Amino acid sequence: MDMDSASSVVLQALTQATSQDTAVLKPAEEQLRQWETQPGFYSVLLNIFNNHMLDVNVRWLAVLYFKNGIDRYWRRVAPHALSEEEKMSLRAGLITNFNEPVNQIATQIAVLIAKVARLDCPRQWPELIPILLESVKGQDGLQQHRALLTFYHVTKTLASKRLAQDKRLFQDLASGIYSFACSLWSHHTDCFLQQIYARDEAAALSSLERTLLSLKGSKTRTHGMLFLNDSVVWLLRAAGRQVGPDSTCREKLEKTIILYTKVLLDFLEYHPCAFIPLIQRSLEFAVSYVFTPAGEGVTFERFIVQCMNLIKMIVKNDAYKPAKNIDDSKPESLEAHRIKTAFFTHPTLTEIGRRLVSHYFLLTEEELAMWEEDPESFAVEETGGDSWKYSLRPCTEVLFLDIFHNYSQTLTPVLLEMVQNLQGPTSVEDPVQLLMKDAVYNAVGLAAYELFDNVDFDQWFKNQLLGELQVSHHRYKLIRRRVIWLIGQWISVKFKSDLRPLLYEVILSLMQDPDLVFDFLLNSSPPVDDFEFRTEQFLPYLESIFGLLFQLLQQVTECDTKMQVLHVISCVIERVNIQIRPYVGCLVQYLPLLWKQSEEHNMLRCAILTTLIHLVQGLGAESKNLYPFLLPVIQLSTDVSQPPHVYLLEDGLELWLVTLENSPAITPELLRIFQNMSALLELSSENLRTCFQIVNAYIYLSATEFLQNYAEALCRSFCDLLKDITNEGQVQVLKVVEIALKVSPILGAHMFQPLLPAVFRGIVDGERYPVVMSTYLGIMGRVLLQNSSFFSSLLTQMASECNQEMDQLLGSVIEMWVDRMDNITQPERRKLSSLALLSLLPSDNSVIQDKFCGIINICVEALHDVMTEDPDTGTFKDCMLMSHFEEPKLSDDEEPPTEQDKRKKLLALEDPVHSVSLQQFVYEKLKAQQAMMGDQGFGVLMETVDTEIVRQLQEFLQGL
Repeated sequence: MDMDSASSVVLQALTQATSQDTAVLKPAEEQLRQWETQPGFYSVLLNIFNNHMLDVNVRWLAVLYFKNGIDRYWRRVAPHALSEEEKMSLRAGLITNFNEPVNQIATQIAVLIAKVARLDCPRQWPELIPILLESVKGQDGLQQHRALLTFYHVTKTLASKRLAQDKRLFQDLASGIYSFACSLWSHHTDCFLQQIYARDEAAALSSLERTLLSLKGSKTRTHGMLFLNDSVVWLLRAAGRQVGPDSTCREKLEKTIILYTKVLLDFLEYHPCAFIPLIQRSLEFAVSYVFTPAGEGVTFERFIVQCMNLIKMIVKNDAYKPAKNIDDSKPESLEAHRIKTAFFTHPTLTEIGRRLVSHYFLLTEEELAMWEEDPESFAVEETGGDSWKYSLRPCTEVLFLDIFHNYSQTLTPVLLEMVQNLQGPTSVEDPVQLLMKDAVYNAVGLAAYELFDNVDFDQWFKNQLLGELQVSHHRYKLIRRRVIWLIGQWISVKFKSDLRPLLYEVILSLMQDPDLVFDFLLNSSPPVDDFEFRTEQFLPYLESIFGLLFQLLQQVTECDTKMQVLHVISCVIERVNIQIRPYVGCLVQYLPLLWKQSEEHNMLRCAILTTLIHLVQGLGAESKNLYPFLLPVIQLSTDVSQPPHVYLLEDGLELWLVTLENSPAITPELLRIFQNMSALLELSSENLRTCFQIVNAYIYLSATEFLQNYAEALCRSFCDLLKDITNEGQVQVLKVVEIALKVSPILGAHMFQPLLPAVFRGIVDGERYPVVMSTYLGIMGRVLLQNSSFFSSLLTQMASECNQEMDQLLGSVIEMWVDRMDNITQPERRKLSSLALLSLLPSDNSVIQDKFCGIINICVEALHDVMTEDPDTGTFKDCMLMSHFEEPKLSDDEEPPTEQDKRKKLLALEDPVHSVSLQQFVYEKLKAQQAMMGDQGFGVLMETVDTEIVRQLQEFLQGL
């Protein structure tokens, strides 16, 4: 279509597409969508958005359609790609004039040019950068600004390309533009300073805008940046003197200064060695503004944070530290270390340490007011993660820690002197000293690990800190809060266990004060969460502390606070275990309500799951009373068709497992949850091991019902898994089958029958991996010993599959078994193998008699494993025999046995490995073989065994 008529048609459609009326809007959008692939469409769009007479909304829409077209149709290989001729004319049209009057449209055009540059620059568009540079130098203010804006977006986009060839091209391009961008930045900064001193704010703002864009343009080329421009210092002075907080330039000025420090930080992070010549100037610059009067009235919070981060990164940088053996150090590391050592003199470090604590650690009026108004929010104020990069308080604390760690010899005496100056109670009439004491105690808490050898914390606790906690005045609350936090920091570092009861008393009294309790719980490690904890010291306080914790859990409103309180509750339950039982009624009733309320908060639900895990462990068999709530929670958390499983699955599986381990008996609901398992096994994620443990727990809990309901599906899942799983994974799967055979030899073999031929083949073929082979022999040993008729039918099946005689195949199995006995390391499985092979006797089968010598060898080896000599009588007995079930005597710190532990013990009593004496069994089988063959025949058979083995055998069988 001809250009003019095309323009008017497209213009009409764009105008209709800006309509609020969907009846007009929809058809117009559809029409525009159809034109997207028409030749000439983008040339029309270019004419429309370059025509400043048209409606702004229509022009805006034209730019957006053009921008989307670049993503879809600009690449040569794209379907409906634009022709090379049209692209050439579009490229030329985009950079004919940088005079767009509307800011938002100018930004979109700059982004659009950058998108084309990413694909075409410099090969198809070599003229772009020269034209941009030319326009930037122009005298026209608007044109210069728009060219700078485009220049920034183009360099930013080109710098983001990752292919080696593209990076090289950008390096070449950048070295050309870089010094130009720097000179631009200097020029515009000078203009700004002149205009601001002349009080021409409008012109100053315009210059500042250009300064910012020049800096953004040079930011992408930090490599080789060896200037720390004095103009930044001038800008800072302007910030202090000329540009007040109400000035129109203030925000832009602060942005420029922050961007400058960001350039420095990025350069330091990505090119630490190239940064070495800048270390001295950067430290002088940052330290003078943050720690000397030079910064007064000039600096602002984000700038202080950036400067502190600059100091921190230089102090902490590994590239600036010599190797342990000085001779192995790189020369540049030694140079950086020399510069740092020369800079961080004793007076400088002392001043930095003092100012950090006495100036930056002081709580502000705003912080104190926030604490009064909302203690809970104040206590959970963001201090974790990366907050040190942006927020002043965490940034200050992190810098203090890093400097203290690197220069502790210099700074320890400084801090201890500050502590010494604040001995004894502080007057409540002296707010300045109260804030100072809070700051110093904060420093001692943060540096606990560094101060380990220099502070006798136990003495300090008894002589000073306990006294501080007794001062009940409202204004002293600040110090009481800090002291309890301080104790929380030191507890895991150095705190005598004899002082624990004193501490529990203190905690109890503090927990009555709602303002303090948040801080104590949220910012300290709970005093039950460390290795020095002794249950018997805590028990007298358990009821009161648990009651107060529960009360607090109901009172708090913030999600983070609830999670932290739940964490402390979990720690308490975990430590006192079954002794928690009398006190958990209230919690058990409240958790379902909390679970319901936390539907939108997956992390809180994870905390509830963790609490339930500890609760079930503490309640043991009594946890069955929780099932109406517990089982739906497990069901939801482990159902992969429910979105929350992404967050809840890991903890949900753990809860499912401990619920089964502590369950006194199977219930239909508990059995029903297993329907979630097939999908979980399909995921075959890192949670597989827990899934197998859950399957085992079901088998121990109720083998018959479980196998009848689920073994078929489970067997299918296992067959799929075994096709594509590591050796370690194979062993996990096979162990489940082994446990099923152990608990229920008849049903287990029947249900897992499809898996057994592979096990049989693995034995005959001599499986290479010892652990897998050992598991195969464990499974086959169970079948042979406890379900011999099934073994016979399996042998028949395998013989027909392998086209071999049954006897011949049995001979191969026995031979491989004898040969690979060394693969089996567990004494239980070694004894099982001997019992299984012995169960083939007595036999008149020539193959079994042929392998007799090997069978006896295995038996004597196993006898060495399991027989212990009674020193009084000189006779041997089988140490694996268990005659009755005894409740073990537990020491305080041992966990009581779970219901599953008891089930395993009872099962062991029936297991041939623990109920049959190997010595007796060998004796009886040999007797029976002798009876079958007669003395002479038996004698000939025994002669096939090595005489030394026979001698050892007779020794073991003495007295029978």
